Amino acid sequence: MKLLFLGDVMGRAGRAAVSEHLGRLRAELRLDIVIMNGENATSGSGLSPDHAKGLLQAGADCITLGDHAFDQKDMLSFIEQEPRIIRPLNFAKSAPGRGVYIASDARGRRVLVTQVLGQVFMKRPFDDPFSALDEVLRLHPLGGQIHASVVDIHCEATSEKMAIGHFCDGRASVVVGTHTHVPTADVMILPAGSAYQSDAGMCGDYNSVIGMDKAEPLRRFITGMSKTRFTPAVGDASLCGLYVETDDASGLAKMAKAIRVGGRLAPSAP
Repeated sequence: MKLLFLGDVMGRAGRAAVSEHLGRLRAELRLDIVIMNGENATSGSGLSPDHAKGLLQAGADCITLGDHAFDQKDMLSFIEQEPRIIRPLNFAKSAPGRGVYIASDARGRRVLVTQVLGQVFMKRPFDDPFSALDEVLRLHPLGGQIHASVVDIHCEATSEKMAIGHFCDGRASVVVGTHTHVPTADVMILPAGSAYQSDAGMCGDYNSVIGMDKAEPLRRFITGMSKTRFTPAVGDASLCGLYVETDDASGLAKMAKAIRVGGRLAPSAP
């Protein structure tokens, strides 16, 4: 199976990059399933129902969220109607929506998608991500009714991401990080067969400070004072993600590579 995971879609530029490039990538790579993180797709803060519909129409089979899952208040009700959008497993127990989605490709193969939030350096305490993942992966093991599985680890600390990666090794096809918006150069297949990358990066304008227009972040770093709100950068965006091919029998990864298309980052060939 051929899977593509796209990093955090950041604002209008990120949505434009998805619309511009995803259809071609889907055809050229013969993708079976596309998953993307969409928690910053609306003005850099959350995901609106209209923008969610646009990303799904552009080719996403599932959209993950993150700590900004419900910054757009309409998502509180929309996520109950749209199972292809998932919030983190270890979010507040009273939160609407689900932390797991099982997608099907054109051949009927089933792909589990789930997400957890990290606990290290995050602004608020979340439930234990390890126990949350353990329960889901025990219920949906590879090699049975699940042909592949993808875990989005939405964390600040790379150490925590790596620990979760090793915890899931051999139990998930793909373990990939989001949240920090910078693609890491550590794409690998772990010893038991899970594809791993600490952060897939973002789909957004890299002539920025992690997707935000440079002026206000620079002012705050230099002077310690704020003048206005952060606003997403709107220049030419790069589409960044992780491409993985899995074995149909075991569900484990056979190959993995970073994908970078358009914008300012050095491209990688499809």
